[in-house]
Amino acid sequence: MEIGKKRRLSRIFRNDGKTVIIPMDHGVSIGPVKGLVNMQWIADKLISGGADAIVVHKGIASKVNFGKMGLIIHLSGSTSLGPDPHWKVQVCSIKQALRLGADGISIHVNVGSLQEPEMLKYFGKIADEATEYGVPLLAMMYPRGPKIQNEHDVELVKHAARLGAELGADIVKTNYTGSIKSFKEVIESCPVPVVIAGGPKAKNEVEFLSMVYNSIEAGAVGVSIGRNVFQHENPAAMVRALNAIVHENSDVESALKILKEG
Repeated sequence: MEIGKKRRLSRIFRNDGKTVIIPMDHGVSIGPVKGLVNMQWIADKLISGGADAIVVHKGIASKVNFGKMGLIIHLSGSTSLGPDPHWKVQVCSIKQALRLGADGISIHVNVGSLQEPEMLKYFGKIADEATEYGVPLLAMMYPRGPKIQNEHDVELVKHAARLGAELGADIVKTNYTGSIKSFKEVIESCPVPVVIAGGPKAKNEVEFLSMVYNSIEAGAVGVSIGRNVFQHENPAAMVRALNAIVHENSDVESALKILKEG
């Protein structure tokens, strides 16, 4: 591996090869929702909790102090107000991300979208540039579109994750498929590290942390979870709970105890 990419990855992953990433790019897609109104406030909470890395857009990266957390700048954008929210377009260059001190970049592709061909074309271009500059590429790969009835279907998630690896991603983020057995199929068929998405705010903490625990048991190298962290009443404690599962091999009960302790 090229030394620049290796160094940047070391600022996203710990020595155990695992990571807790908190994406906060939602201000573009759905606006300044709860938890993301004051970005410095939430950044301070994540730093306190010990998050490994964050995902933000270029404007936030230029204005907020993220401490020593790995900085991943998101290059994709669309809004929930637009005619096709599933169509992600490029809104930042790799050069601009590097000027802002990025340790990595991320893109979002909705596999099955009507605009999938355009997104794949842009994926290929970004992947080539990322290799040229030695920048790790996180690809958010989700089955979403007219033909997709279940975004968590194992066959569809396997295809989306493998597509990310095939086109040059260093890390793939995708949906958890609902069980350790089915998610192992995703891990086994994807030749690059996989982290899970959190999706909408979970119904309860037990359900959420159980999903995280099971994904790690299946072979995921970590999480990239936003709303279930930054919208939690105690984001720092939630990060500590995730760290316990991801980095310390703790069970759900131990992670819940950390949450209760605050």
